[in-house]
Amino acid sequence: MKDAVQTFLERLAAGVIVGDGAMGTLLYSRGVPSGSCFEALNLRQPELVAGVHRDYRAAGAQLLETNTYGANALRLAAVGLENQVRQVNLAGAALARRSAGREALVAGAVGPLLLPRGQESGPTPEEQRSLFREQMNALGEGGVDVLLLETFASLDELLLAVTVAKETGLPVIAQMAFFEQGRTRDGIAAGDAARRLAAAGATMVGANCGSGPRELLAVLQAMAVVTELPLSGFANSGFPEYVDGRYLYLATPEYFAARGREMVAAGAALVGGCCGTTPAHIAALAAELRHLQPPPRIAVSGPPLATVELVPPPATRSGFLAPWGTRPVVTVELDPPRGLDCTKVLAGARRLAAAGVDAISLAENPLARIRMGNIALARLIQEQAGIETIIHVTGRDRNLIGLHSELMGAHLLGIRNVLAVTGDPVSVGGEAGATSVFDVNSIGLLEMLSALNAGRTLLGTDMGLAAGFVAGAAFNPNVADMSGQVRRLEKKVAAGARFVQTQPVYDIAVAQEMLERLAFLEVPVLVGILPLVSERNAEFLHNEVPGIRLPESVRQRMRGTSGEHGVAEGMAIAWELVEGLVGRAGGFYLMPPFGKVELAVKVMDFIRAAS
Repeated sequence: MKDAVQTFLERLAAGVIVGDGAMGTLLYSRGVPSGSCFEALNLRQPELVAGVHRDYRAAGAQLLETNTYGANALRLAAVGLENQVRQVNLAGAALARRSAGREALVAGAVGPLLLPRGQESGPTPEEQRSLFREQMNALGEGGVDVLLLETFASLDELLLAVTVAKETGLPVIAQMAFFEQGRTRDGIAAGDAARRLAAAGATMVGANCGSGPRELLAVLQAMAVVTELPLSGFANSGFPEYVDGRYLYLATPEYFAARGREMVAAGAALVGGCCGTTPAHIAALAAELRHLQPPPRIAVSGPPLATVELVPPPATRSGFLAPWGTRPVVTVELDPPRGLDCTKVLAGARRLAAAGVDAISLAENPLARIRMGNIALARLIQEQAGIETIIHVTGRDRNLIGLHSELMGAHLLGIRNVLAVTGDPVSVGGEAGATSVFDVNSIGLLEMLSALNAGRTLLGTDMGLAAGFVAGAAFNPNVADMSGQVRRLEKKVAAGARFVQTQPVYDIAVAQEMLERLAFLEVPVLVGILPLVSERNAEFLHNEVPGIRLPESVRQRMRGTSGEHGVAEGMAIAWELVEGLVGRAGGFYLMPPFGKVELAVKVMDFIRAAS
């Protein structure tokens, strides 16, 4: 008896298979809001999903994808269906099978595991395997003919998914989403990715999504010369345009079909559509590809796959980190103004520079509240105060495109030090109408900075010149168990962090434990010091500010204090922390309350006296 893989290969040998088009595009056009969980419709509105399958089958599609792209527990959790993974995938398989009939194939669609936005870390490799296995086993149980792994941006994640998919005994189509210049998010070329996927045991390799048919064609041409495996291509219908409140893809079915013929000439044995494609596109494609066969080809072995390395830390430290190891490095945080007048901030920066501070750290819209942009302010401070700056950059306020552009612009302005933070969600701030973006979290930002330092974007595009950023990371020791925070910081250092600024610490024992547990990372840890000024101030920080916790002993010391008495007690606590940590900490990250620069200068005096 033939196995499923052999049956699929024989089907491919009989002629080019026409795939279906976009599921989300049609559901969106039929009234389902953008951003909805389309997979949940398998249970909640099955006839709507079935209607899409019927329309694609009537248009000539010979392979129908199940509506299960994001039907894993991690993504279904967003709509409360994390415990119904099997049911969602079984329903998806049944709906596609009903429309496919006996002649068409059903492909179980499996997408990447995406983190909920703003989270710092993802599942472990074993947890990833479990998530994929649960979904793929359900699709196999539902009777799909092949597993279609699509729109993966990470080659490592796709390789892991291929190994799990092979356990089912079904044929495995492995498709990546490539970006500019035919490279993955990690800068891996299409040909190298195809060789790795072939070696992992994929039955067919290819690409989907991306920018449009022209760029996907170039990807298939690159793959065709490095592997003899059959190829697949599911291109977008060009770029979307926002028209009258809706996103429309304007590439005509005729244009799409003509590019499909070129994909077959390049070696594609399975051609369909991704974002923006409709039954009209598939009908034109089916007519264009009727009776076609991809030409025979011979793969040429290439050089071993080049891994993309993160930029290593420099052998010698420069800039504000140069004193590390000889004396404490001191940075001071200043908040950009809420309005247009930055006179006070500039004056404070000049005073701090005169006091011997190593760098000014500029927050970005702390607590998700609107303030002046810190990049322009950083340039002014560097010019007028003659001191280095560290700009905080969050994943909250800009998408992936905007982050690249802003960081390149900052580099042009001479700003080299960046603290990568995920950012407080907008709900913390309450600015009306604002939303959190979180295309990347702090680890993603660090990877972006490392990519720029390697001369490419996070999407793999060659920039011609390499940047020279010094990336930093935040650390919060004010938790019941630091183990999770330590693991996350280890990932941040692996992603490119070269220094650490911590949340304010008020407990000497907590600070000492933190420094002991982070010593193995061998990066400067600048301990956060935020002097208290009153009981009211202490209670606000403890109860309302994320990441800050005051020990009961400190709260007791601040009870009943205000005015000069409150400042004196707060500074006494700061002195005790400095005295206990000098010689152990890489330095200090001072956060003067309410912009009181004079308090930061006084703490500088403490540090000198204790050093």
